Amino acid sequence: MAVKFRLSRFGAKKKPFYRIVVAEERSPRDGRFIDKVGFYDPLKNPAQISLDKEKIKTWYEKGVRPTRTVESLFKREGVLKELS
Repeated sequence: MAVKFRLSRFGAKKKPFYRIVVAEERSPRDGRFIDKVGFYDPLKNPAQISLDKEKIKTWYEKGVRPTRTVESLFKREGVLKELS
């Protein structure tokens, strides 16, 4: 069972916002997830990102890795530097 940090889409048509969740790789995009670790709103100017860094660190230590998109959000917020 591969578990990843990934985005889950919410919001109305053409007005998305995303939750950053820990989910099994095979589950649907907006389906079952294990834990919620933050959110991302790309429509705000600048884009609004809120992360629970303690939860992310805990899951990262358990071997969970982010998708490319979530990894870029983590880099933007400096989360990956704190983990190293």
